[in-house]
Amino acid sequence: MPIVPPTHSVERSLRRAGARIVVGLDEVGRGAWAGPVTVGAAVTGLRKAPEGLTDSKLLTELRRQALAPVLADWVTAYALGQASPQECDELGMTAALRLAAVRALEALPVEPDAVILDGKHDYLGGPWRVRTVIKGDQSCVCVAAASVLAKVHRDGLMAELGEGCPEYGFAANAGYPSPVHRAALEELGPTEHHRLSWAYMDGLPKWRHLKRVREGAGGSQGSADEQLTLGF
Repeated sequence: MPIVPPTHSVERSLRRAGARIVVGLDEVGRGAWAGPVTVGAAVTGLRKAPEGLTDSKLLTELRRQALAPVLADWVTAYALGQASPQECDELGMTAALRLAAVRALEALPVEPDAVILDGKHDYLGGPWRVRTVIKGDQSCVCVAAASVLAKVHRDGLMAELGEGCPEYGFAANAGYPSPVHRAALEELGPTEHHRLSWAYMDGLPKWRHLKRVREGAGGSQGSADEQLTLGF
């Protein structure tokens, strides 16, 4: 099935409503066991997008790697924000996402009038004017650009972190669940790069004593949004 390229439809709608600068936000790393959660912010204007731009998850690694520097030169502005594994543990995922998004927005050289946020849940909130778009990383040019830039950056970071602990396979799995990752956790336990409040820790009898329980989380499993993709 051919990939339908993203458009500026939502951006145009926001501009007609008075927004002069529209930024797209997308996150990567939400479902990982290790590493930061990263949010990309991209301002693209209404120019024609580079060929092949779409949600980063629909692109091969080689295509993402080739497209990222093209996007970095093409966008009007972009920035990245992160929340560390420790901040994810302390705050929970929703608050950690907001922290990473705020850092990305504050790092932009321009101040946006409106934000297009991928997904149906507004984890950003005020003072920004937010439009949520389900599958926005496929349908909106600026969100798709943010998606690719954030994904390539985080993948590269995880590969670098993995050089110090090669048993976990971070270069291949980027800190997400995988058989190699799970086997290393069972044998060696979590590293400083792991999120210790996540539900996967319950599947590690040898290391379960290291699990962190967030204050106000309401139990050992953490909040509901953290349980959707994180168990073994």
